[in-house]
Parts: sequence; structure tokens; C-alpha cells
Amino acid sequence: MRRVVLFNMVTLDGFFAGPNGEIDWHHVDAEFNDFAIAQLDSAAGLIFGRVTYQVMASYWPTDAALTDDPIVAGKMNALPKIVFSRTLDVAEWSNTRLVKGDVAEEISKLKRQSGRDWLLFGSADLASTLTNLGLIDEYRLMVNPVVLGGGKPLFKGMQGKLDLMLTGSRTFDNGNVLL
Repeated sequence: MRRVVLFNMVTLDGFFAGPNGEIDWHHVDAEFNDFAIAQLDSAAGLIFGRVTYQVMASYWPTDAALTDDPIVAGKMNALPKIVFSRTLDVAEWSNTRLVKGDVAEEISKLKRQSGRDWLLFGSADLASTLTNLGLIDEYRLMVNPVVLGGGKPLFKGMQGKLDLMLTGSRTFDNGNVLL
């Protein structure tokens, strides 16, 4: 059975983006890039909410992305993608399927299939919904050594306590820690 794996960059104070959605605090370097490539290589596909989808779709297919980061861009563009949205009319990024229906039903169907894991990137609202429904199987949080003091929390709208078990960690040379 497939799993749904949440991956997000977060600050020490628990934000996945600044107050205006800024992610300029991400510590990204060659070591992180190698990790990102390996993670994408292990995935069956990518899951997004509307906001993260639109940010990703506006960058990865561009000439800038293909020039600056051709390997990651190639993988991001080639992988199957699902975007959950009630407001989008079309999803034009290559290999994307738009789902407007029941999130729980769609993710449950996906998880019953055999194959590799699906990765959920960003998409804090969708992540909270899936967490509250018990549909995320693994949380991969890349803690960046920065405190924003405000921003968009990763786990907003939680309906209760979430007990997690640390199954591994990795420290990166730039100070990031993957949990």
C-alpha cells in the first residue's frame, strides 16, 4: 500500500512561510539539492493544495528553473501531480490532475493502491486536513536554523494532540536538521 509523506521546510518557531508567504529563509545548497533529488526519485507523485500548486507551477516549468536547477525541475515537471482545489478551474502544469471532490475519499483510494509513496509539499491547509483525518503516514520536517517571530504555521487548525515518533534524523552542513 502507498503512503502519504508530508515534507516541509520549517523554522525553529514552527512556521513554513513568513507572514506574506515568503520562503527566502530556506537554507538550500548542494547538499539539500542532493537530498531533494533522492526524495523525488523515491516518489510516485506529488500532492498539493491550490496555493502551493500555483507557486510551484509558476516556477518549475520556467526557463529559469530549467537552467538553474535542471535535474530537480525535470523531476518536478515529470512526476504525476494531484492538486486539491475548490476554486481552480484547470490545472495546466504537466501531469497534473485537479481534484475538486472529497479529499479523504481521494487520498484513501490513492493509499489503497500499490506503489511508491506520494509526497505532500507545502500546502499547510491541506496538510492540516489530512493530519486531522489521520491520512498522513510520515512527517519529514526540515528544520532551518532561523526564527521568524511570525508567519504561517504548519500545523494550524489541528483538532487535537498529535503524538509522533522520531524514526531518524539528519544534520546538514548548513545547519538544517531533517526529522
